[in-house]
Amino acid sequence: MKRFYPWLLVALLWVVALLNYLDRQVIFSVFPLVKADLAVSDIQLGLLGTAFLWVYGILSPFGGYLADRFGRRNIILASLGVWSAITLLTGYARSYPELLTARALMGISEACYLPAALAMIADYHGERTRSLATGLHQSGLYMGIVLGGAGGGWMGQQFGWRAAFVVLGGFGVAYAAVLIPLLRRSTTAGQAQRPSVGRLAAMPFAIFTTANTFTSIAYWCVYTWLPYYLYERFRMSLAEAGFAATFYIQAASFAGILAGGTLADRWSRSNPRARVLTQAIGLTIAGPFLLLVGYTDSSWILIAALILFGLGRGLFDCNVMPVVCQVVEPELRATAYGVLNCTSCLGGGAMAMAAGLLKSAIGLGGTLQISGVILAAAAATLVVSRRKLVHP
Repeated sequence: MKRFYPWLLVALLWVVALLNYLDRQVIFSVFPLVKADLAVSDIQLGLLGTAFLWVYGILSPFGGYLADRFGRRNIILASLGVWSAITLLTGYARSYPELLTARALMGISEACYLPAALAMIADYHGERTRSLATGLHQSGLYMGIVLGGAGGGWMGQQFGWRAAFVVLGGFGVAYAAVLIPLLRRSTTAGQAQRPSVGRLAAMPFAIFTTANTFTSIAYWCVYTWLPYYLYERFRMSLAEAGFAATFYIQAASFAGILAGGTLADRWSRSNPRARVLTQAIGLTIAGPFLLLVGYTDSSWILIAALILFGLGRGLFDCNVMPVVCQVVEPELRATAYGVLNCTSCLGGGAMAMAAGLLKSAIGLGGTLQISGVILAAAAATLVVSRRKLVHP
């Protein structure tokens, strides 16, 4: 059992990762219903995404620090239980302020999960399997986005926008109880010490934080507004827009993490810069095709562009924590990932709101094109700095 537990851990946390993104993503697929029900503006809709992201981002370093200080397992269980309860209560929000408050509270509780989970996976997986293991966990996030998009849109049409939150919240609370006897404590020695967070100010981590923030600015524009963009520009139904905005990207991203995780794990045995270069290749693919998503009027070109954007994204995502492991000590991994979440979400939240503000001026398509250019800048940052993002 000890031999197989590292992969069992990935499977157990895969479900939590699915719920993590499903719970946060489902609201974007029912934007039109929320807008009509609560009589809100496009800017207020954008603020729902921004409120979650900014609270989530600001508190992510603190959540990571708690995981490094008090143990990954405890933080994972507490985070899942609390955000699931808040998700359930979101279904009972009767006004825009209540809904906005629920989104902010969800950001507080979800902030603790990803830093702890990825650090725990990195604890159990060494250099030979780390990219693939973290990539497989990442696929749970992708599946959450797909189900949140397609399933959320369908459920909204059939039962109203509130139903999905009640169902998902109840399931999450139950799964947290199931995990209690199954999750083992991480064996990282640094968890018994007080992490020296000042070491994260070193140049390699600062460079990687910049590149990662660029990618998240682009990603969150897609997460927040792509279903609405397809609903308006391509005249899709809510269910069709939710499916198209999520399935093609996430399916291709899953292929990307399998390819990128395997490539990086094997390539890194002969090239210490392999994981960073794999990320740069991914962004070089993703950027131009995201720009094309915001430009084309052809449904077939749209689908092809979404697939290639997702493929490149997968190559990048599966190597985020492995690169963190190259530039920070084991006892700081969760805190470091929390800092990445913080800067990424602050930038992503600003972009989500800016897209709402710019919608009448350049349209959502124009914002998606700008996001594609930002991904190209992130790729350039990684290539130029590749020699610094390796083990000292």
